[in-house]
Amino acid sequence: MTDFDHLLGDEERIFLDTLARFSAEVLAPQAAATDESGAFVHAQLAALAETGMMGANLPERWGGAEISAHALFEAVATVAGGCGSTVSALTAHFLATDSLLIGGDDALRARLLPAAAEGRLLGAFGLTEPNAGSDPADMRTRATREGDGWRIKGRKCFISNGGVADFIVVYCVTDPAAGHRGISAFVVEKGTPGLTPGRVEQTMGLRGGHVWELDLDVLVPEANRLGAEGTGFRTAMQVLDNGRVEVAAMAVGIARAALAAARDWTKSRIIGGAPLASRQGIQWMLADMATELSAAELLGHEAARQRQAHQRFTTAASKAKLFATEAAGRIADAALQIHGGYGYTRDFPLERHARDLRIMRIYEGSSEIQRNIIAGRLLA
Repeated sequence: MTDFDHLLGDEERIFLDTLARFSAEVLAPQAAATDESGAFVHAQLAALAETGMMGANLPERWGGAEISAHALFEAVATVAGGCGSTVSALTAHFLATDSLLIGGDDALRARLLPAAAEGRLLGAFGLTEPNAGSDPADMRTRATREGDGWRIKGRKCFISNGGVADFIVVYCVTDPAAGHRGISAFVVEKGTPGLTPGRVEQTMGLRGGHVWELDLDVLVPEANRLGAEGTGFRTAMQVLDNGRVEVAAMAVGIARAALAAARDWTKSRIIGGAPLASRQGIQWMLADMATELSAAELLGHEAARQRQAHQRFTTAASKAKLFATEAAGRIADAALQIHGGYGYTRDFPLERHARDLRIMRIYEGSSEIQRNIIAGRLLA
């Protein structure tokens, strides 16, 4: 139960209860070993597919669960509370399927989305490049017409799922003179000649949710283009609005786990004959953590409300992502502090939570980019 159950339907509550049990009984017990080994979360995603979560962002028409934006926020948070690596791979998959849902035609959707919703296909979102991170309009990857298809040449980096995905939605320049209006999107499928994954990046956290550099010199058919030429940038920005709400949910989920661990520790840890929870200084730390978490949840659900109402929710998504990711970092750090030296060891999950959360302030638009977006809308 959360403070947001009143926003959910009966079937959504049942779905979330099932997901909570799965997260606690399947994901959480494996999370430390996954982090230690650095193995990609293939097994976790396969098991997660059985719950219906791989298609939670999609409508029933395309094989999805068709849950509300509020339920999706809580579902992502629930998975995150169990395993950061798993939720990272899951939400990268959502970015790919959202790209198809927003920008693709029905033929492309019908070919890929039902299988993706069932977990038979894994997607990746190919936007970031070595010289085009915060500003996608600077991308260098080019697509030029060749015969009946398109030749795509370039390099992408930090692509979650990139080396194992069954399909990658690749954003590239089709008209260099048109700025962001010259960006288009294409599906590049696994096994396409000229698609060459580099090494897995050795990351600080989310060590089972791998990111790759991708070299591309591929020929794809016309049918693999998402929508009309020049619509890729608009599609990517809409996808990132969705993704930023999901990053906020990821941060909330891990922050909930960190706060719960800290609360339980203060009740069981006896110092000087009394539990830590009896000390006012500790109580104030917990109170601040709980207050920040509630604020992050409220901002996330406000963005979800606007998304559900089909309003333009760019600013709300940026506010939710900015606040939740920064607050979650503070919450995890305070939870580690409360655990003392034990929190700094790998015998407890706090140091993993702190590492997993650190990237949240960077990817899908850094905190600085979110501040630019918020200020730009405020001053417009």
